[in-house]
Amino acid sequence: MAIPIIICDDSSVARKQLARALPQGWDVEITFACDGAEALSAVRSGKGEVLFLDLNMPGIDGYQVLQAIRAEDLPTMVIVVSGDVQPEARRRVMGLGALDFVEKPLKEGMIAEILNKYGIYQGPTGSTPDIDLDLDLLDGLKEIVNVAVGKSAELLARLLGIFVVMPVPSVKMINPDELRAAICQAAADDMISAACQGFVGSNISGEILIIFNSTSLAEISDVFQYQGESNDDMMIEHLTDMSSMITNSFLSGISEQLDIRFNQSYPAILGHHTNVSDISTRMNPSWDTALAIEMSCAIEGRHIKYELFLLFTKDSAGVLTDRISYAFG
Repeated sequence: MAIPIIICDDSSVARKQLARALPQGWDVEITFACDGAEALSAVRSGKGEVLFLDLNMPGIDGYQVLQAIRAEDLPTMVIVVSGDVQPEARRRVMGLGALDFVEKPLKEGMIAEILNKYGIYQGPTGSTPDIDLDLDLLDGLKEIVNVAVGKSAELLARLLGIFVVMPVPSVKMINPDELRAAICQAAADDMISAACQGFVGSNISGEILIIFNSTSLAEISDVFQYQGESNDDMMIEHLTDMSSMITNSFLSGISEQLDIRFNQSYPAILGHHTNVSDISTRMNPSWDTALAIEMSCAIEGRHIKYELFLLFTKDSAGVLTDRISYAFG
């Protein structure tokens, strides 16, 4: 008899990729859920003897799903599959009753190894459903970015002793006017600080723009454990260091997945404690259309929030599609 399982992830690419990673010959009936609410509904309906659960999703996230499963004593075994690989994220989900934690991107044989470990899968018993990946560029890129920002968060967590609240990326094509409007809308305060850094490699080019709210800089200095008197030069130095750390680790995560080596420019400070309208006015992109990924990030327990815009030139789309298709096999 087929075992009912649920695969819950807001990315259709991630859902299908996980389904394709299931052991061959495992007789299962798969229910796909695109958010926590759908996952809980399926579990309550008896469709999830095993639940493969993403953490960072819009609406009800993975943490809330685990809390609900515990509160309602729902009969399911939860294996978290997430790009948020911060040690604290792992500790929290295990504390909420998850059976195990699997890092994205999935490694070959990892799911079978976990299932074998707990006696859930003990060899072929039937046929595993065939899954057509049917890759979409925007959804594939969103998943690549999700994993990359998780690796970036892990590095920041280990180096600075912090916990990054993981964002849900938004992916779309935009023009310069739409970017300026997005910057103004994203800024939590009238006064912000901003840095940008360009990158190029393997016929893919773009830039990363990071916007910090007005209260972030003093907190950033505290994170870096600076003991001296604060001044503008020191604040700008910390802004540059923090921006570089975020950008470098983020691009490294993308490079690793797409097998690309990026050359990066030095961070340029667009403004320090400057009016948001001044930042948006100063921006004069050389492109007319870009592929944009926007993420709202925060550091838990600190007044540090930043908006990250990853911008790929329109000419990069073709190469990105090829690289993403190869990455997901």
